[in-house]
Amino acid sequence: MLQEFKTFIAKGNVLDLAVGVVIGAAFGKITTSLVEDILNPILGLVIGGADLTNLKYVLKEAVGETPEVSINYGNFIQTIIQFLLVAWVIFLVVKGANKMRLTEKKEE
Repeated sequence: MLQEFKTFIAKGNVLDLAVGVVIGAAFGKITTSLVEDILNPILGLVIGGADLTNLKYVLKEAVGETPEVSINYGNFIQTIIQFLLVAWVIFLVVKGANKMRLTEKKEE
């Protein structure tokens, strides 16, 4: 059983997947920084100087030690922007990889 496990781990697909996960996590941090540090200030300026992440609709004000209840739609908008950026880049990477494969097949 141990030998089977070593063979499974040594397969290229498993190693490729592990590398993909690590690179994906790092890419997620880059995307988060792009949205939070570059795009949000620009969007905030366009919508009147508001910090996008602080946009919210308060359902119930804070009373004493009881915190307010609010819908934080600014965070939701930020998450949507992050998702769209990641999806766009993945689309471009897949499109580029497919184009490279087609070029390689034509050369054969």
